[in-house]
Amino acid sequence: QVQLVESGGGLVQAGGSLRLSCATSRRTFSRYDMGWFRQAPGKEREFVAAITWSGGTTYDADSAKARFTISRDNAKNMVYLQMNSLKPEDTAVYYCAEHFSGTYTYTSSYAYWGQGTQVTVSS
Repeated sequence: QVQLVESGGGLVQAGGSLRLSCATSRRTFSRYDMGWFRQAPGKEREFVAAITWSGGTTYDADSAKARFTISRDNAKNMVYLQMNSLKPEDTAVYYCAEHFSGTYTYTSSYAYWGQGTQVTVSS
């Protein structure tokens, strides 16, 4: 069983920044692509960003382009989401997930999920 633990969420004013971190227990972390999703109250979980195993390629949702950056450190078994210019509509629980197979934007393509970290952006 793989465990993913997110951290770094909190309350921030609009225009501010946060850096989310995700630690994984998988020893072969460097072999897996990873993703970040978010879920706002009353809404479905939505894709934010993904990164390939080497970190060479990233994918971003339209809502994240130019503001969010996904990265990873394979030596530390960590994946990150740097979020800048935050907006109130970015308020959600943010989840990291380990990609299994298929399209990066689908939740069904991910085998393991963290418990999530709350991000609240005030106006």
